[in-house]
Parts: sequence; structure tokens; C-alpha cells
Amino acid sequence: MADLVSMGELLIDFTPVGETEDGRLLFARNPGGAPANVAVQAHRAGVSAGFLGRVGLDMFGSFLADTLKGCGVDTRGLSQDPDYATTLAFVQLSPEGDRDFSFYRNPGADTRLSFAETDLSIVEECKLLCFGSLLLTAEPSRSAVHQLVDHARALGKITAYDPNWRPPLWKGREAEGVAQMKSLVPKADIMKISGEELELLTGKEVVEEGAWALLEQGVSLVVVTLGARGCKAFAPGLTLEKPTYDTKVKDTTGSGDSFFGALLAKVILSGKRPDQLAPEELGDFLDFANAAGSTCATKTGAIPALPTTEEIEACRKSVPLLHV
Repeated sequence: MADLVSMGELLIDFTPVGETEDGRLLFARNPGGAPANVAVQAHRAGVSAGFLGRVGLDMFGSFLADTLKGCGVDTRGLSQDPDYATTLAFVQLSPEGDRDFSFYRNPGADTRLSFAETDLSIVEECKLLCFGSLLLTAEPSRSAVHQLVDHARALGKITAYDPNWRPPLWKGREAEGVAQMKSLVPKADIMKISGEELELLTGKEVVEEGAWALLEQGVSLVVVTLGARGCKAFAPGLTLEKPTYDTKVKDTTGSGDSFFGALLAKVILSGKRPDQLAPEELGDFLDFANAAGSTCATKTGAIPALPTTEEIEACRKSVPLLHV
């Protein structure tokens, strides 16, 4: 049984690790995919976690399945497709550690997730279902996401949404992509969103106005991640702002997922729904999540870089806050 189930893409991040003697880039094979990262981070932060998705019946898919099992994640919801390949993403890092993606997915096995073929017990036993938007690019996964989220909501589960905008996956149909991302907003109790994504989904340039636009659609808690400026959280009648930690950034891949997984783990451990959290309690959860994301950014890759609770608490105790 998994307290948190994360649904979506599980893929390979090829991350640069240096150059050959004649200047050609070298890439390392790293397990990744935002929902998978969230599941692993939540588990490392103290809750049981499961993954719901699909990979190819290939060397990459088997590697990813073994990785999740090795990380202690329940893989009952993970299947391997014999006809479609595992999605690959090549990551290019800037000198500041920020990343750009090139995807190889036409379509990938992740988009073959089907509601009819899903073992619903993994959703029915969980306390919280987390999901993103990347499976909305194609059928049958587009319909499956909506059906599985609706099923979770009908059972009273907490739902958590990270829009995770990836323009290359919607090339030539960006308006459709934005519309699809918007379609999941009313089904979310919790949203974690970047400032860029917030403006994209609401049309509001001011963070506060964008957050309230999401709350008006029924979201209970909106958390806006602001990079070096930490995060802001919004709930009806409540606004909180928390600075992040001044760690030495090496690679930001997975940092937002680390933040979200750590935050959701704290929500689950509290035994409360997001609208029941006291301001002081939520503030502590956000600080914990900031420390997780900051610690993750000190290492390369996604899943390999996700910190344990001990590492997160060590950051909170020994690393100064970053004020910009």
C-alpha cells in the first residue's frame, strides 16, 4: 500500500557529465520524469509511495523499473509496453545549472497508459494522487489521466497537480497544450507551479493575481516556486512567503520535483487536508520543501540527487537562507 501515488511519465534523462579529449559532450543515463521524481522524494521524506505509468519493454524501461523498485517505490501501477519505446530526454545545462530539454518521444510508451488496463487498487488504497500534464499530449493517456483523477476524487483522495510545461512536446500546438493543462486545474486540491506557468495558465503577470485565479477554480493550496527567491503559498485568506537555502547549485534537474515530493510527504504525515493546515504548520512544510529542492540542486541528475530527510534537515540546520 502506498500513501502517495504519483502518475505520469518515467523516462531517461541524459545529463552532460563532461567532454571527451576532443571536446565532444559525454552524457550519463539518469532515471527521471517529474512524477517519478516526486514519488522517490516523498518516500525518502518518510511516506510510502507508488508510481502509476508506462515505459517501454526495452533496456531503458527495465532499468527504470528496477530503479524505482530499488528506491522502495511500489511499482504495481508500472507496466511495460512491447510496441512503444521508453521516452528519452537530453538535458543541456547552462553555467548557472539551469536546464533545457530535447525529447525523443513520438509517441513514447508513457502516453500508452490506459484506464481500462490500470490496477485501480493502487489509487483506491492511497491518500494522495499526484499528477502532471505531460500525459495529456496524446491518447489513450490523456483520457486515462482525467479518469484516474476523477476516480481518486470520487473516493475523497487528496489530489496534487504540477503543470510542468514542456513546450517541445507541444510544438505547433501550444494553444492546445495550454488548454489541456488548464483542464486539470479544477480537479486539484494542491498545485505547485512556476511563475512562468502561472502566467501561462491564468494570463496574470502578478503572482498574487494568478494564484487567486487558481483558487477561484477550486484549488485549496497554490504554491508558486520562484527559483532563488524561494516560494509563495496561497490559500483562501492566507499568503505565505519563504526564502530558500543558499546552497551551491550544480544541476537544477529534479529540484522542483524534490520540493513537491517533500511538501506532499509533510502534508500526508500531518493527517490533514490542505485546507486544514495552520499557517505555522504550512510555513514549516514549505521551509522543509525549500531545503529539499536546494539540497537536490547540489548534485547532478534527478532521482540520484533526491535527498533523504536527514540530508534535508542538515541543510535547514547548517545552510544560510538565501535573500535576493
